[in-house]
Amino acid sequence: MVAIVEGENLRPRGLGVRHVQTFLLFMAMLLAFSMRVNMSMAIVDMTNEKNDTYFDWSYSIQSMILSSFFWGYVILQIPGGVLARRFGGKVLITISVSVNSLLSLFMPILAKVGGWQLVIVCRFLQGLTQAFVYPSMHHLVSQWVPLEEKGTLTTIIYAGAQLGIALQLIAAGFLAEAWGWQAIFYTNGALGLVWMVAYLFLGAGSPEDSKYISEEESLYIRTSLGRVEERKPLKTPWTKILLCLPLWAAIIGHCGQNWGFFTLMTEMPTYMAKVLGMNLTQNGVLSSLPYLAMYALSFPMGIMTDVIVRKKWLSVSNTRKLSNTIGLWGPAIALIGLSYIPEGNMTLAVVMLTVSVGINAGQYTGYLLVLNDLAPNFSANLMGISNFFANIISIIAPLVCGAVIQDESDPNEWRKVFFLASAVYFFTNLFFILFATSERQPWNDEEEIDAENKEPEIKK
Repeated sequence: MVAIVEGENLRPRGLGVRHVQTFLLFMAMLLAFSMRVNMSMAIVDMTNEKNDTYFDWSYSIQSMILSSFFWGYVILQIPGGVLARRFGGKVLITISVSVNSLLSLFMPILAKVGGWQLVIVCRFLQGLTQAFVYPSMHHLVSQWVPLEEKGTLTTIIYAGAQLGIALQLIAAGFLAEAWGWQAIFYTNGALGLVWMVAYLFLGAGSPEDSKYISEEESLYIRTSLGRVEERKPLKTPWTKILLCLPLWAAIIGHCGQNWGFFTLMTEMPTYMAKVLGMNLTQNGVLSSLPYLAMYALSFPMGIMTDVIVRKKWLSVSNTRKLSNTIGLWGPAIALIGLSYIPEGNMTLAVVMLTVSVGINAGQYTGYLLVLNDLAPNFSANLMGISNFFANIISIIAPLVCGAVIQDESDPNEWRKVFFLASAVYFFTNLFFILFATSERQPWNDEEEIDAENKEPEIKK
């Protein structure tokens, strides 16, 4: 994005506190998504009757366990956006990572004591507190990331999610093989608590709250974001937000993204174990490849969109639509191809899975940035609303898989799942193309009296 800021705002040389915050938030995303996906790998080994400690859970119960995270996750999305604007993002992201870490540490004990019912309760609580992750991240980005560096630093932060998934899938297999599935949860919990201590000392909700930032860097960030003078708090225009068609276009795109992405994230280890016949270590390494590809592709996708906007080859709105189309229609085509791979061709299956998830990186510069473009002052609220609806889809998708797939080793039943995901990707992105825009909405600033204090405008 290209911003107009009056006067020359000189960027301080070298690394600064904003880069420390970027790294800490990157690690928060990495750890949060590691703990979000760890059950997908662990449950494969937890239900392996060859282990000394295993659980005789049916596939429908396993699907409920995988889905239960999102039962809690969806509840606090909209309140999370409100709380992020009121209390700041630091408090909420700290609560999210620390509670998830503690629950991970106790998960093996609680599973043994309370069975699948207590595991569902724990996953529900993890989802409930992870509801704060995206609203608090959106708020912290709006406080810390200068407009001139938004593409690079924001991509680094949010791409931590995909790297977290990839590293979790790789590590889980080796941890389980060496020390049992319990080690997966213990490792996640310990690392999360280490992050919590570091963030409590080094993290800050904004440049104004940081004890370590220089006046030069603080002024650079605040000038870039139009916060040199104290601004009047804005009243949230809920009615206008809910009647905004471009917002609903972004929400529909988000829902389509979540259906396909979380279908693959929760079910890919089972598909690789039951259909492709991989052992746990192979499963973890090869399941991670799609997310490593997505992580790697997120950076050139971000650079590509910045170049398109800077060169004015397309408007900001059409650039977002192009990126989102790559991110959703690309996987739709790849999943159809995956459905027709000859049985036993493991290499081609892994390649198609890697393509289907990797090219999904386009969503980072698609609907996600539209949620920022429409109303920067209310980005946490918009993200909370969008995540609320999109993660209802995250609940439904694994349950649909459990209902459709009666025989986990039958490729024909998995074909139905892949075709359904392709259809959802296609039609939700079509709605996004027709109705999305990046034009700043008039209600973003209408409560402000002093026009000079408005956010810098984005060129369209």
